[in-house]
Amino acid sequence: MNETTSNTIDTTQQSTTCKRCALLVGEDDHVKSAVLMVLSPEGWTLEQCKDLQSALTLARNRSIKVVITCPASSAKEDVEFLRKIRRINPKTRVIILTDDSTPEDVIASMREHAFGYLSKGLTVDALANTVKAALDEPDWTDGIELISATPKFLTLAVRCRIITAERVIQFLREICDLPDEERRDVGTAFREMLLNAMEHGGHFDPAKYVEICYVRTRQVAMARIKDPGDGFTLEEVRHAAIANPPNDPIAHVVKRNLAGMRPGGFGVMLAKNLVDELIYSEKGNEVLLVKYLPGFLGAQSQA
Repeated sequence: MNETTSNTIDTTQQSTTCKRCALLVGEDDHVKSAVLMVLSPEGWTLEQCKDLQSALTLARNRSIKVVITCPASSAKEDVEFLRKIRRINPKTRVIILTDDSTPEDVIASMREHAFGYLSKGLTVDALANTVKAALDEPDWTDGIELISATPKFLTLAVRCRIITAERVIQFLREICDLPDEERRDVGTAFREMLLNAMEHGGHFDPAKYVEICYVRTRQVAMARIKDPGDGFTLEEVRHAAIANPPNDPIAHVVKRNLAGMRPGGFGVMLAKNLVDELIYSEKGNEVLLVKYLPGFLGAQSQA
């Protein structure tokens, strides 16, 4: 018979437990410790099932808001589990942890509206941040729409919310089959440009969407980001480092201080230094990031 164990943080009231309950599927002490580190301060209960079938049985009888799988199960098994559990409760936030993953599996998890997906370089901090984000969502709707979905050509429409941006960034990290250094560079540059698009083009309005396109060829990785705003010119962004004259690399700091703006303005400049080409459209509401991969024949001529 399948066993279900309970690790209760606050059992004083069953109704509270049901409303604030997370479920860990599998037996992994490291994952369990990381999850409890997040749940304990929030007063949540952690249920633990030994396998996916036990978890489905429990979910039919209990209100489980957040489900975390363990790396022991394969991504394909987890995605099938995700499909089934969301039929029981579409608003369940499922976080997939797996050691057996392909870019196709990541895309499948996005189609089935996974909240999060972690496999490459799984760290305690990354897991804790993802679990915390899932707990903090009061009434979760996905906010990620797949328009074209292959590992080499991915097009998404994404709600202008910080939490949605962070989720998309993590999904793309998992899909990108780039060397480690290039993946870090592209990921950091992409994050800066995506948050810029959501903040300045979409004003973090969840009713608005940013369009993302990621293309991976044998020698180049490219990301295109289009925001719903009116665009900009360099004359309008004198508060950003990208507009500084060559002889005054911190001119924008003075302008930000005079305007009462928070410190910053280095996002575009940082992105330009991490990718090989950063190209804005004439209107200024679209940006293309290009990263040449090791061995690209045209890299030297573009340098």
